[in-house]
Amino acid sequence: MNLSPRTKHSRQARTAVALLCLAALTACGEQPAKGSAAAPPPTSNFSENGVSVTLSVSDWHAPNGTLTAVFTPEEKGFHLYSTELPLTGIEGVGRPTAVAVTGALKADGKLTAAADVRTISVPGVDAPVPVYPDGPVTTTLPIRADGNGDATVLLGYASCSTEQGCTIPVADRPVHLRITDDGPTFAAH
Repeated sequence: MNLSPRTKHSRQARTAVALLCLAALTACGEQPAKGSAAAPPPTSNFSENGVSVTLSVSDWHAPNGTLTAVFTPEEKGFHLYSTELPLTGIEGVGRPTAVAVTGALKADGKLTAAADVRTISVPGVDAPVPVYPDGPVTTTLPIRADGNGDATVLLGYASCSTEQGCTIPVADRPVHLRITDDGPTFAAH
């Protein structure tokens, strides 16, 4: 196939542009820089008293980040209590969903939940009890590192079903982290 010099030059220019674009896209696929938000967040998980908990630290821009805890009742029809519930419950019923940090990490804001609170009536309790809808609840806590060192996340929760009763509450369940210049990492269980 004979191409005119102009067509040949035009095809070479398009090929060169395509190769440059491909090189640029390939460069974008390199490993993220240390401390980059694109790196997978550190995570930890455990299961205790009918609830699976997954912890992660995201949006880490030293010394600040977000601690996320996802509480998932292991049986259908179970709910968790509101983060706003008093520590001893309402008239002794329920325990709040709680996330706190100690050591090299400090809370840098209030614990929030990505679920609407509803109230239920419990036989023998005069006041309504604030709970989340049945199923998983995601909470977030803004955190700040006070230098490098050891830190602990303390978790509390209780799951209940209006038909099957409640599981044993969990209070101050520790999960350990290490804060370094590279960011937070969860200790192996």
